[in-house]
Amino acid sequence: MIKCHLSRLMGEKKLKIVDVARETGVNRGTITRLYHETASRVELDSIEALCRYLNCEVGELFEYVEDR
Repeated sequence: MIKCHLSRLMGEKKLKIVDVARETGVNRGTITRLYHETASRVELDSIEALCRYLNCEVGELFEYVEDR
């Protein structure tokens, strides 16, 4: 499974979903689904915008974890 660390990254920087959406141009619903790890697909443009805004690599935002 793919884990999304958006909530942790946002928490470390004390960011709100609405602020990230406004600053990145990424749809608020997309950010909410990533934040709660319920997203089933994400556009590469959205990932790029989030990584640029959070100053992180894709590997810091997403992680592959084997299912148990």
